[in-house]
Amino acid sequence: MSDVTVEINDVLDDHWRELETRQLPAASDVFFVTELPVPTSMGALAVALDSQGFRHILIPVTAHQDVRRGVNGPVLNLRKRSLEAGGVRRSYADLGCLRADLNDLFTTLCADIVLTIESDGVTNPLKSLNHVLSRWKALFQSPGPPLGPEQLAGLFGELIVLEQLLELNSSAHRLWRGPAGYRHDFAADKGAIEVKTSTKSNVREVRIHGLDQLDGPADGDLDLVWIRLESGTGDGVGVIEQVDRVLALSDDEAAVLEQLSSAGYRRADDEHYRHVRFRVDEKRWYRVDVAFPRLTTSGLAAVEISPNVRDVSYTINLSGESPRPMESTQIERQLRAMLEHTL
Repeated sequence: MSDVTVEINDVLDDHWRELETRQLPAASDVFFVTELPVPTSMGALAVALDSQGFRHILIPVTAHQDVRRGVNGPVLNLRKRSLEAGGVRRSYADLGCLRADLNDLFTTLCADIVLTIESDGVTNPLKSLNHVLSRWKALFQSPGPPLGPEQLAGLFGELIVLEQLLELNSSAHRLWRGPAGYRHDFAADKGAIEVKTSTKSNVREVRIHGLDQLDGPADGDLDLVWIRLESGTGDGVGVIEQVDRVLALSDDEAAVLEQLSSAGYRRADDEHYRHVRFRVDEKRWYRVDVAFPRLTTSGLAAVEISPNVRDVSYTINLSGESPRPMESTQIERQLRAMLEHTL
C-alpha cells in the first residue's frame, strides 16, 4: 500500500471515528455526515454513519445522474440518496458497507475512490466511482477461457446492434440484456430485439433455441436481426475496434465492460483477438409478428400439443420472399420507441 493510500486511509478513519463518538440517530433515515477535504465540481466528497453504525462514503452527483444498479449485496450497498443540510439539498451516490468487521477493507476501497476521483479530475466523480467498483469486482472474478470463433461472431453481431442504439442514446447499453441471461438480447418497456449471427456464406438460416426465444414481450414488438459476417477479411472491423466504438459512445464505460465480461469478453484477452476481423456481408431486420414462422408455447397449445414438450430447438429459413425484412425507417422508429419508453 502506498504512503498516499495510507494517508487517505487515516483521514477517512479519523472522520468516521469522530462520527462514532456522537450519539447515533434513532430514525433510520437520519445520517451523521462530515465532508472530506476533496472538492469536486458538484461539491465535496463526504463520509457518513447511519443509525446502525454502518459506514458510508458519499460521492456528489447531479439530480439527473443515475447511480448504477447491481452493486447491492450482503456487504456493499450502492444507491442514490438525497440529503438536506442547512437548507441545501444535495444528491449523492451513497456507497455503504453493511459489515462492521470489513471496515478496514472498505476504508481501502474508499481511499481508492478518493485517489481515482482526484487523478481523473473532479468534473465527473460518478464515472470515477464506477471505474473503481469495476476494478475491484474484476479482482475477485475467476477468468474463463477466451471466446471461440462462434462466440466472438455472436458477440460481434450484438455489438453492431448496440452501436446502433448508442448512436441514438448514450445510455442505451442498459437495454443490452443478453449477457445477463435474459431471453432476448435487448429488452425495453416497449419492445425487444433478438440478434442472430451467421458466418455461413450460402444460406439464410436462423437457429432458435427454446419456445420463448421468439415469444414477444407482453407490451411491445419483438424484432429479429439476422447478420451474416465474413471473417478474416482485411477490410473488415476488428473485434477490439468494435468494442472500442461501443465504449466511446456509451456514457458508462465501466457498465459496458461489466456486460462484456458477463458475455465472456475481457480486455485481458485482447491479444487473443488482435487479428480477428469481421465484415458485415448482410444485415436483415424482421418484425416477429403473426406472419413470421416460429414455434412458441402458446402456438403449440393452440394446436393441442402438450405443454410438457420442452428443450425445443429449430431452424428458420429466411431465404424466400417471405418474411420480408423491415425498411430502415421502420427500424429507426422501433429503436427510438424502445429508447423513449425506457430511458
